[in-house]
Amino acid sequence: MRFAVLGCGVIGAVHARTIKALAPRAELVVAVDAVEERARAIADEHGVDASTSLDEVLARDDVDAVTICTPSGMHSDAAVAVLDAGKHVIIEKPLDVDLDAARRVLDAERRSDRTAMVISQHRHDLASRVVHEALTAGSFGTVTSGMALMPWWRSQAYYDSGDWRGTVEMDGGGALMNQGIHTLDLLVWFLGEPVEVFAYTGLLAHERIAVEDTAVATVRFASGALGIVHGTTAAYPGLTTRVQVHGDRGSAVIDHNQLAYFHAAGDGDEIRAHGVAGGGNQAEERIAAAAPVDRTTSHSEQFEDFLDAVEHGRPPLVTVETAARTLAVIRAIYTSAEAGRPVTIKELSV
Repeated sequence: MRFAVLGCGVIGAVHARTIKALAPRAELVVAVDAVEERARAIADEHGVDASTSLDEVLARDDVDAVTICTPSGMHSDAAVAVLDAGKHVIIEKPLDVDLDAARRVLDAERRSDRTAMVISQHRHDLASRVVHEALTAGSFGTVTSGMALMPWWRSQAYYDSGDWRGTVEMDGGGALMNQGIHTLDLLVWFLGEPVEVFAYTGLLAHERIAVEDTAVATVRFASGALGIVHGTTAAYPGLTTRVQVHGDRGSAVIDHNQLAYFHAAGDGDEIRAHGVAGGGNQAEERIAAAAPVDRTTSHSEQFEDFLDAVEHGRPPLVTVETAARTLAVIRAIYTSAEAGRPVTIKELSV
C-alpha cells in the first residue's frame, strides 16, 4: 500500500512515522501540504517526494491511499476527492465538524469500491478490546450506565498557536470535538446506539475562541443504559481520561488507556447485597489472558487493521458510519446546549 500524507503538521508527522514503521506492507510516497516548507520537512525526513497539490498527487499511479491530517473542517472535501479518484482513505479524527460533511463522505464511500477509515486508535487499546469483548459476551449482565470523563488542560497559548484552533469552521467545537472525542467514542462503542442527549457547555477559562472549553451531558442509549459525558480543557494541571461501564453483574474502568478495574460475576458467584466496594479486581488476570499489543505509534494497530481490511475486502473496525455516529452525539451535545432542551440523535442522524 503506497501512501500520501495530506497535512504535514503534528499529526501528519505521526501518520508518516506509522506508515514507515509498517514496511514492507506500507510505503510512504509523498508528503502533501499547502505550505511547501511543511511538506518538505516530512519529505526530507523520510526521503520521499513533497507536493503542495492534492490534485497532482491523486493523478499519480504510485499512490494507492491518502491519509488526511488537515484541520478538521477540511476533512470531508479531501476525503471525497480521494475516494472519487479511486484511492483508499484514512481520515484523522474527527470525521469532519458537521453531519452534512459526514454525509458527503458516506455517499462518496458508497459510490466507490475503496476502503475508508476514521482514526479512533483507542478502540484498539488492549484495555478497550477486553472491555468490548466482555460487553459483547454479556459478562456484565444488563448494562445500566457508563461515563466518559476527560479533565484536561490547554493553555490560552495553545489556542492562540493556530488561527484555526477554537473556530467553529475549522475546529468545529472545543473540548469535546477536538480532545474528548476519543473518550466519548469509546463510551458509544461500549454502550451502543445513542438515542437522546441533554447537555450544557461553557467557555469558562479561555478567551478569543468561539467554542466550548467545558461540556457536560447525559446520553440515553437504545438499550436503556444511561451515560455521563464530561469534557474540558479547563482543568489545570490536567488529569487522565477515564471510561467506566457498569452492569448488574459487573463493571470496568479504563483510566489513562489502562484497565484499572474489571469485575464480572461468574455463573455461580454470590451477588452480595452491598457489592464488594471496589474489591474483586480481575483486571490483571484479564489483561494477562488477552493478546498483547506491540506498537510503534499509538496509530500502528489501527493502520494494520486498515491494511488487513483492504487486503481481505472487509470493513475496518472504525468505519465512516460508526465515526459519524460519534460525531452525531457531539453535534447533539452542542445543539442541546444551545437550545436548552434534550435533542434526539434521530433529529440529526446521518
